[in-house]
Amino acid sequence: MKDAVAILCGGGPAPGMNTVVGSVSKVFLRNGWKVLGLHGGYSGLFSKDARTEDIDFLYADDIFNKGGSALKMSRFKPKDSDFENNFNLDLFVKNNVKLLVTVGGDDTASTANRIAKFLEDKGHPIKNIHVPKTIDNDLPLPEGSPTFGYQSAKEAGVAICNTVYEDARTSENWFIVSAMGRSAGHLAAGIGTGCHFSMIIIPEMFDRTEITVSKIVNLVVSAMIKRSIMGIPYGAAIVSEGVFHVLSDEEIKNSGITFSYDDHGHPELGKVSKAHIFNEMVENKLKELGMTIKTRPVEVGYEVRCVRPIGFDLVYCSQLGNGVYKLYQQGATGCMVSVDPKGDVSPLYLKDLQGPDGKIPPRLVDIHGQSAQTWIKDMLQYVTKDDYEAAKKYVSNPEEYDFNKILNW
Repeated sequence: MKDAVAILCGGGPAPGMNTVVGSVSKVFLRNGWKVLGLHGGYSGLFSKDARTEDIDFLYADDIFNKGGSALKMSRFKPKDSDFENNFNLDLFVKNNVKLLVTVGGDDTASTANRIAKFLEDKGHPIKNIHVPKTIDNDLPLPEGSPTFGYQSAKEAGVAICNTVYEDARTSENWFIVSAMGRSAGHLAAGIGTGCHFSMIIIPEMFDRTEITVSKIVNLVVSAMIKRSIMGIPYGAAIVSEGVFHVLSDEEIKNSGITFSYDDHGHPELGKVSKAHIFNEMVENKLKELGMTIKTRPVEVGYEVRCVRPIGFDLVYCSQLGNGVYKLYQQGATGCMVSVDPKGDVSPLYLKDLQGPDGKIPPRLVDIHGQSAQTWIKDMLQYVTKDDYEAAKKYVSNPEEYDFNKILNW
């Protein structure tokens, strides 16, 4: 029986999933392996009725440049009891699986290590290699290496938001955009700078002060005041959803927005549009100030996760897929594959990335680095001390909308 490689995709989708799976499949098929695709993420490995796909060259060739994921995904994370009671050992034994390739985030990677250890204990040792993905670009890969899917998601977000900005100019309205990014603001910053938005708000900007509803709102209003001083009656602001997830429950309750709450009394943030919430907050503030500015919300989230990968990710994900085979040949296991800007492949081990708490700390935007400071100082528009006198036409207390004071910079 041929040696087999099993491939699964965990978590949420990102552009390039199929490119990775197709590339892994092609290189292993070329070298005489059987390739087994697993649907449903890890759920299939903990069920007797696993949905599998025998991947041949035609299947791999058909999917490699498409968006979404041909191998269906899930966020299933097995408990310790699942290993003893539900693990599908026959799937590995009967198919002669020698390598498990996982595509996903750090949770997907750590679960792969647990599976490899379990199989070794059961007398069926395998190797496991992980391909890290997220459109958030927040995994701590080597300098200059993005997470795959980020560039394609940013491209799709820029296409949407360029249209939004054109609408703002045409209708002389303001748009409040929310972009994905739970821990870091790379996607919001990339989209906002690509579209020359008037204001960008990401969690990293609050490195010297607590994130509050009033500070988020006042940053948007600061841009509105500055544009009004300039005689420009329109604009757009983009806010990373991450700033919302950092807010305390008390801050959220005081926001003036009505939420549903879970059994523990926490607001159910995953069920609501962050753009709608930010927009309502800004509208309430504008009414309080007596400023007649129309605002509209736009959510940039699920729309960018399954787009067709752009050229960058088609090349990058192909390199990652081929890198899996290279690492396997070198005997690597329990690692993530990394490809640097020169195309060199190397293994990254979770233990080298994890912090003292065992979790992988997110790669944040270097907010005081030259790149970020360029768009903050040269592109964004906001109230400074030099604008106080002109700003009094719109607000009685312009210092409260001073960008640097709000952030304690």
